[in-house]
Amino acid sequence: MFDRPVAAPTPIAFLHYRAFPGGTIPRRAAAFLGVLLWRRFRGRTVLLALTAIAGIGLMSLEPVMLRNLINGIAGNQGEGWTPAVAWPLGVVGAAWLLSAGFNRLRDWVDLKTAPELRFEVQTCLFSYLIEHAPQFFQDNFAGRLAQKIKQAGQAALALLGIVFNELVRIFVAIIIGVAIVGPERPGFALLLVGWTVAYSLIAALLSRRGLALSKALSDEVSASTGVMVDVLTNADLVRAFSKGPLECLRAAWALDAEQVASRRIRRFFILMWLLLFNALLLFQLGLIALAVNEAVHGRMSVGDVVMVSSLAGILGANVMALSGRMLEFYEQLGVLESALDTVLAPHAITDRPEAKRLVVARGEIRLDNLSFRHSNGTAVFAGLSLTIRPGEKVGLVGPSGSGKSTLIRLLRRQYEAEAGRILIDGQDITGVTLDSLNDAIAEVPQMPGLFHRSIEDNLRYARPDAAFALVTEAAAKAHCLDFIEPRPSGWATIVGEQGIKLSGGERQRVAIARAFLKDARILILDEATSALDSETEHLIRAALWELFEGRTVIAIAHRLSTIVHMDRILYLEKGRVLEEGSHDQLLAQGGRYARLWQRQADGFIG
Repeated sequence: MFDRPVAAPTPIAFLHYRAFPGGTIPRRAAAFLGVLLWRRFRGRTVLLALTAIAGIGLMSLEPVMLRNLINGIAGNQGEGWTPAVAWPLGVVGAAWLLSAGFNRLRDWVDLKTAPELRFEVQTCLFSYLIEHAPQFFQDNFAGRLAQKIKQAGQAALALLGIVFNELVRIFVAIIIGVAIVGPERPGFALLLVGWTVAYSLIAALLSRRGLALSKALSDEVSASTGVMVDVLTNADLVRAFSKGPLECLRAAWALDAEQVASRRIRRFFILMWLLLFNALLLFQLGLIALAVNEAVHGRMSVGDVVMVSSLAGILGANVMALSGRMLEFYEQLGVLESALDTVLAPHAITDRPEAKRLVVARGEIRLDNLSFRHSNGTAVFAGLSLTIRPGEKVGLVGPSGSGKSTLIRLLRRQYEAEAGRILIDGQDITGVTLDSLNDAIAEVPQMPGLFHRSIEDNLRYARPDAAFALVTEAAAKAHCLDFIEPRPSGWATIVGEQGIKLSGGERQRVAIARAFLKDARILILDEATSALDSETEHLIRAALWELFEGRTVIAIAHRLSTIVHMDRILYLEKGRVLEEGSHDQLLAQGGRYARLWQRQADGFIG
């Protein structure tokens, strides 16, 4: 039932390097979109522009056609449907139909382009994001990063629509309008261009101000939402201290600030549109008045007046549409810029250009004069040297902050050492690919990571192509079948976000089963049995020793009973190995390890 083929994953490089060869992804929105459109959508981008030009171009010729129609009617009144009337009317109808056809063609091209563009933007950013070092994800909320990527995809579509619709339309309308009236009425042409440019600049400046107010409102909305989420998350605490009225007051303060910001931006937009709309009306009225003045003095025909009026209407409508989307343009540009700035931060840890695959035959680990300090300046290791022999089982103990977990992260190159080297079978880990390094190491962490997927999917994550028999065998060794088979959905049971539907012990057993399935030469246990009850730990301990066979093992433990049979135990404190030896040897020394063992053995009884 579960022996189904699993598709090989698409290489990460394929997703973003096909659009940006060499991995150089622009961090500015205009350059990012421009390069992406040129390299992946060149033909469709040109077609979008041409269909938009054709659609508005035909509509911009409407004033000339209407002039000919009106003049034809005026010159042939009482003579019926003469060619001077029928032809202009037919041309107007044909222009309308053709313009509508080009607009629908543009929509069809957009249909074929927009979803794929969003896909390209999101996969490009996600594939780059997933290659960041662990520290990056510790500094940024996962939900915020995912939201940035989704917003970037939507912003790219919005910008594409504005540029290839409103912006193209207004430029074409101005060019055709000038071409129509310029030869005979240069003054009208200058008026059209001058007013359009001035109007657009004013609208752009007002939109920038509106964007600032919009961001201020967004900040207040986020702040008030944060206050309410904080309170709701700690609802039991609020109830326990009878502080409901106080928290309601705190929420009211935040919501009042949001209300003030909302009122401010609404007031601004009322005044902005009052100014812009009246300016448009005055322009159209003034242009028509000039045309009427020319007509009543015999310098323009009635058809010319209609042509100028129609042209003013077309220009006004397109300028108004553009100004109406300027705020969205700046907003979406800012959204895309913000996403690119966050996601495309330089990778802290990368493969070197000459990196090779790590080949592990024996599993020897050697730390050579290793030094490391955290980003906050806290020193952890200063010249640490250590050798773990092939197949050796080593336990790491010591107080919190002694460097146990940091040592593991350095081994997995989740952190970069300041000085010194880490070698696996004589190969410097900074000179091998990160994927091959991770393939060589299986880790059972204290807090196992689980996807919001089925139990089987989470187990298979170590080897997606593994036969179901191997998956079942690994699950049985880790005593996972005890909680999988009784469940109604069995292997298909969805474990929830971070495995919330499983107990702590069940999650840890899934992680242990994954380690069995991965079958790596080097095994790391970070408090791997801390969430297990004593009975289950006893059952799994034998399976773990089977897993240890033939592998190099590093086990971090606070519960010393789990590592008493290790070949060697290292007691770390302040980044230095103060004691090392077997359990019996360290007890005989009567040092720090012995005192720690005595405390745990005595427990609370003393």
